[in-house]
Order: sequence, then C-alpha cells, then structure tokens
Amino acid sequence: MDRLVFTSNATIKEQATARQVLVNDLANVSTVGFKSSYDVALQSVKVEGPGFDSRYQAQAVARDQIRLTPGPVMATGRPMDIALAEKSVLTVQAPNGDVAFTRRGDLRVNPQGQLENGSGHLVLGNGGPIAVPPGMQVSINPDGTIFARDPAQTGAAASVFIDQLRLRDASSVNLGRRQDGLFKVDGQTDGTDIALGGTVPKLIPQALEGSNVSAIEAMTRLIDQSRSFETQIRIIKEMKTLDESGASMMKPA
Repeated sequence: MDRLVFTSNATIKEQATARQVLVNDLANVSTVGFKSSYDVALQSVKVEGPGFDSRYQAQAVARDQIRLTPGPVMATGRPMDIALAEKSVLTVQAPNGDVAFTRRGDLRVNPQGQLENGSGHLVLGNGGPIAVPPGMQVSINPDGTIFARDPAQTGAAASVFIDQLRLRDASSVNLGRRQDGLFKVDGQTDGTDIALGGTVPKLIPQALEGSNVSAIEAMTRLIDQSRSFETQIRIIKEMKTLDESGASMMKPA
C-alpha cells in the first residue's frame, strides 16, 4: 500500500511541472505576440537508495522551448504596429543589456525618444537602440526599414531614413524562454545572436500578431489535469482506508 501511495504522490508531483507551463500559456492567451512552449519532457532518473542499481524513474522536466507557430494577424492601421512574418523574430535589448528576441510588435517611442515595444524593451537596429527624432511621423516597411517625416512640413514632405529593425530568421534554430520572458537561442548562453541565413526575415506593417495559444485547448487540458489530480487523491484516500481496516483486524478481540 505504501508503494501505491508513493506512486500516486509522485504522479501528482510530476504533473505539477506540466501544469505550471499550461497555466502560464493560459494566462498569456491575449498577450500580443506570445508564443507557447512545448510540453514537459520525460527523462530517466536513477533512484538512489537500497535496492538494485537498475532502478530508474521517469521524471518530468520543463523544456520551455518556444513554439513559433504563427498566431492570428490583426490589422490595426497603426503605422508603428508590426507583425513578424513566418518565423522571423525582432531583436530587442533585455533589461540586463543582453541581446534577446521577441515576437511582440506593438512599437512606440518612449519619453527618451527611443523605440520600444509594449513590454518596454528597447528595439535594436544596426547600431544599437533606435532613436526617433521628436515630433516625426514614423513608418515601417516590410523589410524592416524605418522612415520618418515631419507632419508639420507643408507640401510633399520627404521621408528620412532612420534605421532598420534588426530582424532575424529563426527557422533553423531552436528558441528557449529567458527568465524575463524574452527568447534566446536554446542551448546557448544568454545574449547569443542568431546567425544570418539565406532566408530574409519579413514583417507585416500596420498589424499585430496575437497569441498562438488556443484557449479552448488549454482549458481542456487543464480540466483533464484536474481530473487526474482528483483520481490520485482518491487512490491515496482509499489506501488510507484499507490500511486502517487492516490495522483494526490485527487488534485483539
């Protein structure tokens, strides 16, 4: 009976890892450009203690590897909104100064005159953070080039080249999630850049990409995990009842 209780308890513990990943995905179902992670993976862990050396147990490990499946694209008409096409990612500056990546494209100019996204991460260009002259109207082309013009100028105002978004194609690399929620090259140290390949990354101007998390699928999986948890708790309670019944039979009459 103790072994059955141990097995049920281990099942609850291993499912908690998958539940954390699922709850995080569900909480970001409406976040712009959010990408879900792959489910937890199982690895064999040797059981220490008395017994045979061949005893191994399956243990769940959160991989947190990014799914770059595209989310729904919503046209906004806002000149500074962009949606990353296919498996392109936008290079931004992490809070600690590292180079990181994201799919969030709700761009804006902060009070310091620098371009940032809705999460407050500075957007990087060819020479570092992109600075926008004050009072200029910004437009972004599908190749990532940024132009600005003075709306107060009369007549046909010429657009001035500002910089180019540092876009990267992530179709040939695996991306992992950093502690701050941004993306990094999986298996590499934080701040590692993605090498340029043959595919030219593109974006969709005046549009935003929604989260690729399916709310219905996530809720269904969460309900399934809740029922599995209840089943394991019932097993533990039944074992407790059987153990108490066995103990009462051993009492002297």
